[in-house]
Amino acid sequence: MTSKTPSGSPGHIPPLVAAPLIERARFAPGDIVRHRLFDFRGVVFDVDPVFSNSDEWYEAIPEAIRPAKEQPFYHLLAENEDSSYIAYVSQQNLVGDSEQGPVDHPQIEVLFDGMAKGRYRVRSIHRH
Repeated sequence: MTSKTPSGSPGHIPPLVAAPLIERARFAPGDIVRHRLFDFRGVVFDVDPVFSNSDEWYEAIPEAIRPAKEQPFYHLLAENEDSSYIAYVSQQNLVGDSEQGPVDHPQIEVLFDGMAKGRYRVRSIHRH
């Protein structure tokens, strides 16, 4: 005789869920990057292993250039010729850019403690 354990009771093992294969993050907090398509660069300050923004934000990207959601997305302290801002960018749209020197963003000093070897050092109070 086989006994069945109701869902949610002790000893219940949920069924396996197929998770998407996630690409490994190429960049880490403190890395300087630039966008492949648009004229801006920035410093990574956080990484999401997959897309973690609103559907509205995602749908606002033209379909022809809309990135896949199943890849790392980066939070950047970004700059262009006109302003400084926060950007959210897919891995496929970023390349390393430490050769171009420091980024001029007003929040750099809040999150980072200077530069070493072409990247910003994360302040110890902001490390996970």
